Amino acid sequence: MTKKKIATVWLDGCSGCHMSFLDMDERLIELAGIADLVYSPLVDIKEYPEDVDIALIEGAVSSEEDLHKIQAIRKKTNTLVSLGDCAVTANVPGMRNPFGVKAVCDRAYTENVTLNPGTPTQVIPALLPYSRPVHEVVKVDVFVPGCPPSADVIHYVLTELLEGRQPELSSRTRFGA
Repeated sequence: MTKKKIATVWLDGCSGCHMSFLDMDERLIELAGIADLVYSPLVDIKEYPEDVDIALIEGAVSSEEDLHKIQAIRKKTNTLVSLGDCAVTANVPGMRNPFGVKAVCDRAYTENVTLNPGTPTQVIPALLPYSRPVHEVVKVDVFVPGCPPSADVIHYVLTELLEGRQPELSSRTRFGA
């Protein structure tokens, strides 16, 4: 039997969803018996592979880098999961949207610093005009709200998808919890 391929991706977010993923503890060993983690910030794989069965996407699409990454990932993934409130709604990364990129960068890199004020040009990725939820950029197959979703919810979603079922989440999670 060929194992399914799972990927996790971190866009503009805090990594809380990845911490919940790791909180599955010994259940990760169970999942490793039926699926391979083929791409993730948790492993040292640089290129996103072809034919990924399930990708868990954490974070909003906030930069040019995020945009190119999620578009490429969507093309190579069967089931794309928006994992957490940032991926589902843009949540905290979206709080910058009313102010505009220039005002946010001026505040962060000029107004609030004493040494070397000025927005870096080589260190940070170019920001998009707005931070956007994943589904505004590419097709999303499953939405998993929560900040972050619990390890139990992530495990449920993965096991349902690996068994070929659509997870029913209405009673299992909610925004912000």
